[in-house]
Amino acid sequence: MISFINIFVNGLLLGGIYAITAVGLSMQYGVARILNIAHGEFIMVGAFLTWMLHTSLGINPLFCLALVGPILFLLGYLVRHYLFKTLRERTPSPAAFEGNSMLMAFGLLFVIQSLAIFIWGKSIVGYSFMPYSVYLGEIRFAANRLVIMVAAVAICFLFYLFLTRTRTGKAIRAASQDSDAAALMGVDINRMLTLCFALGALMAGFAGVLVSMDVKLNATMGMEYTIIAIIVIVLGGLGSIPGSLVGGFLLGIFGSIVSGIEPGLTLAAYYLLFMVLLLVKPSGIFGR
Repeated sequence: MISFINIFVNGLLLGGIYAITAVGLSMQYGVARILNIAHGEFIMVGAFLTWMLHTSLGINPLFCLALVGPILFLLGYLVRHYLFKTLRERTPSPAAFEGNSMLMAFGLLFVIQSLAIFIWGKSIVGYSFMPYSVYLGEIRFAANRLVIMVAAVAICFLFYLFLTRTRTGKAIRAASQDSDAAALMGVDINRMLTLCFALGALMAGFAGVLVSMDVKLNATMGMEYTIIAIIVIVLGGLGSIPGSLVGGFLLGIFGSIVSGIEPGLTLAAYYLLFMVLLLVKPSGIFGR
């Protein structure tokens, strides 16, 4: 029983990070139609900024959410405005834009990664945050992991409220379902596309802050999180933001179960699940 609870809690921890990661990429792809292969690099930048702020200035990593998130939001806004918006205007069709934007995202991936290596080097770094255990009854948990889980669930919940209860959130959902109809109803599609890409980068920044509290960092860590985000998006349903939230937590629990059996098979199990989903239910849980 205790082992099961540990696996479940660890799954929620992973799932919260995966959900935040995937929601960001889902917004960029589902609304802005940009499969941002460099999404994991935004997470890596957020993690390194948190490490730098904590180790150099002594800022609590949780407070870094309020600092790193807006920085990544601004970075995402600039990338969408000056790179992908220009590319969209010069591309003859939406289908061609999706292909070209993916190629540009690959280029962006290597540019960010190279800059990170230049600034922070190739060495593996990290810091210690709440390095002690807490007990809930007879069950022991790492304190930092509990904090990460609570923060991840809170961020996901607040983001869900933003999408469902605000006019901007409803405009984003309308643009994701039918951009032409949304434009006829008065939604500024170009503004929504830029906002969605920037919000995706914001969520990547949040994920980076949480990741930095638990794992060691290196400048090439981003691709793993991009792949996980793509798997979560396929699991939840392409373009479905609620699906990405649910899919993230489901994948986290699945990964925790596999890790409890054999930790070395976790990534392989993710890829196997990805292939099975593409064959059996490519539309995902909430896809149509």
